[in-house]
Amino acid sequence: MTFLTQFAPTRVARLGLAAAASASLLAPAALLAQEPITKDDVISGTMDIAFETRIKKDSSGSLAEGSAALGAKDKYTFKLAVVDTLEFGGEITRQPTLYSKLIRQRKQSANLGYNISLMVRNPADLKQTRTVGKWVGTVPIDEASGKFDLAGGQAVQSELRIDVDAIGKASAFKSYFSGYLVGKAEKKDNLAEYTYKRLVGNKTVEYKVTKSDPMRFENIELAKGPVETYPTTIVNGTLNYDYETGNYFADNITFKYNLGGKDVTDVLTGTIKWVEDPNRKTNGKGHYEFNLRFNEEKNKAPAGEADAFAKMNDEEAFFAVDNSIPTLTGKIAYVDTIPAGGEVPTSSKVTYNLNANKLTKQQIVNFFKLWLVAVGPTNDE
Repeated sequence: MTFLTQFAPTRVARLGLAAAASASLLAPAALLAQEPITKDDVISGTMDIAFETRIKKDSSGSLAEGSAALGAKDKYTFKLAVVDTLEFGGEITRQPTLYSKLIRQRKQSANLGYNISLMVRNPADLKQTRTVGKWVGTVPIDEASGKFDLAGGQAVQSELRIDVDAIGKASAFKSYFSGYLVGKAEKKDNLAEYTYKRLVGNKTVEYKVTKSDPMRFENIELAKGPVETYPTTIVNGTLNYDYETGNYFADNITFKYNLGGKDVTDVLTGTIKWVEDPNRKTNGKGHYEFNLRFNEEKNKAPAGEADAFAKMNDEEAFFAVDNSIPTLTGKIAYVDTIPAGGEVPTSSKVTYNLNANKLTKQQIVNFFKLWLVAVGPTNDE
């Protein structure tokens, strides 16, 4: 199963003006939302994936050998609660590039399509929800380079955006995504060896990956919303995939945003470990174990707590959870339908149970938005 540090010039003015105009209004709510929380299931719910492109194959004979049928799309349908008071429900679709059989003429371009309802829950009664807007738009994909152009939908007048309605005293707004996600490599032969290092307690440990495939975030701008306390955020860095183990390694992914007039930078490191059920071939089960750390260099374990890691070997220590620092832990579990004799799923039932340890709501929501931006690559086989 399966992510440069300069703001884009055209975006700086918008970020600065937005911060200046709204700082006085946002400050009390923003400061409240910055309070760290420790809670289970801060991201929870279900997702159903239908890999239609693996089932619906071209029968016309006019497309290249092995092509999906024209119009076939993978569908990710979900309802996910985030930080208790937010709910995201809807569908993301993914279609591949298709070429004609003889002269290799493009018949269909690859893209992601977003159609997500944004709901806010009443803090006094979480059963009460209200739809406040949509997360919609199209993301063109250059499958040869693996590049997802988050602002590319403007060419077809379908920019990826969060579009919030005016409700009560809250004003309507549109906030746009931009930048590039560069997915996993098309050719796997030239993947590089990479050694990851991390400080666990007072011990520096290493973990070597022989085929590391980086998923890069290049000046990704995450749109603000669904409410003003979740500001526009710029993301850079890589989430590296290990083809031998199915694990991910977060390599200094930075989130930069302005909250209440203050510039904030969060650095995400750590691991997402793939664990297969011993009977996966028959029951289709497996899960990701999350051990992602926020700003671990600023939050090193105290000497006494660091002793717990001293007797572990490097691999055990590398994947160990250290709850003395801000972390996102928990699981995303899969039950895949794998046809007899097949190697990849045709459908997946996915359950999210991610937990926060000393994280702000902004950190949690920013990670969640980035994870949905990368929904295609992170669910590839």
